[in-house]
Amino acid sequence: MIKVLKHGFYSTIQDLGRFGVQEFGVPYSGAMDPQALKLANALLGNDENSAVLEMTMVGAQLEFQCDTFICISGASMQPKVNRKKVPTYKLLKINAGDILSFSAPKIGFRTYLAVKGGFQGEVVLGSRSMYLGVTPSAVIKNGDELSIHTYIDNNFNHHAVLKVNHEYFNKTELLVNKGPEFDLLSKAQQKKLTSFEFSISSHNNRMAYQLEELLENSLEAIITSPVLPGTVQLTPSGKLIVLMRDCQTTGGYPRVLQLKSSSIELLSQKYTGQTCNFKLDH
Repeated sequence: MIKVLKHGFYSTIQDLGRFGVQEFGVPYSGAMDPQALKLANALLGNDENSAVLEMTMVGAQLEFQCDTFICISGASMQPKVNRKKVPTYKLLKINAGDILSFSAPKIGFRTYLAVKGGFQGEVVLGSRSMYLGVTPSAVIKNGDELSIHTYIDNNFNHHAVLKVNHEYFNKTELLVNKGPEFDLLSKAQQKKLTSFEFSISSHNNRMAYQLEELLENSLEAIITSPVLPGTVQLTPSGKLIVLMRDCQTTGGYPRVLQLKSSSIELLSQKYTGQTCNFKLDH
């Protein structure tokens, strides 16, 4: 077990998400940066869909009540075990009683903690991903006890390490495809949409990222239609909304762009005030 001493700002258990239930209005959910999840699980020898702890902006403080191995990936939140700094993207041996803590991220926005064998929360509709209304809790809370397996193996290769180019977090270019309503925009609107640098507003979370700058909009609302993580909606006021992993499954705003999966990951590591620009992937 792991006891939650401090839950951080917004920390949730996530795997790769729920699939096949969107017709019932259930979001995909899953890790905002699935690449970081997969890398941490790979270093541990876990199945790539093993559940991890996703921490946003402020990391948790956790007390391990059993021996295990862990790997930390994603944003650099300066992790420490018993107040001693430890690296990311490296297997770490943890003993019962050890306390893992994090500081504010130096780079990036979301950090992932993977444990050997994965977190063992309840599987609901094929996933352990937390989502309000689907799972009993939407986030972890102080005092929670998170179920993991004890893992003791002196022969386990815990020297595996991966070097990651953190310049990835500084990239601003988001590769996109045209959305279903893209061609209804004027040529001037299309040009601005795919050449302008937009700022991320304070309204950003697991459901959607809103952008500050407006795009003049003369399009009418559409019949409620399917949307996906990465769909870029254009509201009547000209606000651009990029849907993320916990987004609804249908919407009535024009869908002007669709982010590539790698661009969703990139955007998920950005925060208020940072910039991005859309580039059509021809």
